[in-house]
Amino acid sequence: MNLEERITIEPGKRSGKPCIRGMRITVYDVFEWLASGMTPETILEDYPELTIEDIHACYKYAANREKRLLSA
Repeated sequence: MNLEERITIEPGKRSGKPCIRGMRITVYDVFEWLASGMTPETILEDYPELTIEDIHACYKYAANREKRLLSA
């Protein structure tokens, strides 16, 4: 999975937060939905523009960020 294709950061979009494929849906949004009890399937039903690969990319992005923070 190429994260650079799935997770984008643009200074003028959502205050530079990491977004999914240039959309206005952020990685944070996805994790908020998951933390509130939504399943990936429910998220995909509510946001048909997303794919399961997008959700997997959010997990990978978060894991990579955690790894960077731990090694700093």
